[in-house]
Amino acid sequence: MKYLLNASQMKRADEYTTGRLRIPSLELMERAAAGCVDHMEESGLDLTNVCVVCGTGNNGGDGFAAARMLTEKGHRVTAVLCGEEEHCTKETKEQIKRLRQTGAAITTEFREDSYSVVIDALFGVGLNREIEGKRRELIDAMNRSGGFKLAVDIPSGVCADSGAVMGTAFRADATVTFQEMKLGMELYPGKEYAGKTVTVNIGIDTSEIKKEKDAAFTYECGEYKSLLPVRRADSNKGTYGRVLVIAGSRGMSGAAYLNARAAYTAGAGLVQIYTSEDNRVILQTQLPEAIIRTYDFYDEVELLKLLNWADVVSVGSGIGTSDKSRKILRTVMENVEVPCVIDADGLNLIADHKKYLDRLRHENFIFTPHMKEMSRMTGKDIPQLRARRIEILREFAEEYSVTCVLKDARTVTMPAGGRPYVNLSGNASMAKAGSGDVLAGIIAGLLAQGLDLTDAAVLGTYLHGRAGELASRDKGSYSVMASDLIEYTGRAMKEEEDR
Repeated sequence: MKYLLNASQMKRADEYTTGRLRIPSLELMERAAAGCVDHMEESGLDLTNVCVVCGTGNNGGDGFAAARMLTEKGHRVTAVLCGEEEHCTKETKEQIKRLRQTGAAITTEFREDSYSVVIDALFGVGLNREIEGKRRELIDAMNRSGGFKLAVDIPSGVCADSGAVMGTAFRADATVTFQEMKLGMELYPGKEYAGKTVTVNIGIDTSEIKKEKDAAFTYECGEYKSLLPVRRADSNKGTYGRVLVIAGSRGMSGAAYLNARAAYTAGAGLVQIYTSEDNRVILQTQLPEAIIRTYDFYDEVELLKLLNWADVVSVGSGIGTSDKSRKILRTVMENVEVPCVIDADGLNLIADHKKYLDRLRHENFIFTPHMKEMSRMTGKDIPQLRARRIEILREFAEEYSVTCVLKDARTVTMPAGGRPYVNLSGNASMAKAGSGDVLAGIIAGLLAQGLDLTDAAVLGTYLHGRAGELASRDKGSYSVMASDLIEYTGRAMKEEEDR
């Protein structure tokens, strides 16, 4: 498990380490600088002409310490101080003093030169304001300058909490971050500015912070295998659950097909589709493995029978927002007794009828909105969601006691009362119609096999993203279709099964 901490969490961990554990800040600074220098040497970077641009805070102190270490190794180093020396922290002043003792000069002007490496040590994770004026001009000049770009802890200008660019930001080829990965370096656009990332252990104690439910996490390669449902030798289709897929409407048979086939591919034993009569023939042809039940009009008695049959329900993909669809959704939300995934038009209907959220039968609901759907349900615009996604997701999940899977370039799963999971798999090839229908089906299929809501959502989003990665390897980043994701979900599951 890997934790993705925000600015306040890292600040508290740092204060705990220096205050309670009595490890001096200057010692942490030395370790941080050594980690940067070691990484540059191990990476084989050209260190013949290095420029280190430093701010007045402790991030700048890391930079000055790195400049000293490089100078002591015989490399040519230009150190630039952005700001007044009297405004520096005491640790940074000490690092400036130590650098001067090597005979190195410190300048206050950055010259766009043909440096072999430009090191950004301007602002650390605590930056909480837009970068303007001379500092903005400086960062833009650093980006224009030649040479390999390396950021210390986090690229200056990237918000450690949200990944937002605060006016401008240093565009790094690589970032050496300390102790734990920063959340904003895995969320976009911060991910693009961080480049290749490496985490260096410098002795900051984050153990207490990791216990907090607000600490985001992700799994590392190989850890997803433990979440896979067990397939027993002595089993049958009933062993692996019955999924009721309520999806599709006139002209939207594809949503039902993608839902149902994905659920089967994820391992569900039996799938029944409840859809508009218009879709019967095409679905029977496309997916003969599924049971097809259709309707021409809202039939509450029939729907209640189907809900009683199911072990898991997936509702909403492509059902439209007609009055008939609204009644179907309301009946499901008020009567379903088993885990239920609500996707797409189901969420759009909820946005128009928020009173339905007060009628949820239990806590076993998973909502799978994309940004626009989440915006409609919460009344928050998309920039607000991106800036405060963890906070807003938590508020929503806990207010309605649901598990929320917010789909984006980095999908975040938030269980009510749990900790946020950030999915790191996937790529731009998946930005196609129907991709979300596949995800809802995968999650439903995993639920049918007995996974709890959190594990089904976490594993489902990972497999979905991994399928996109595998598909794009074979088909390229432009030509992957939603139906391809289903095929490659099977390959992703086998990949984990074979580890």
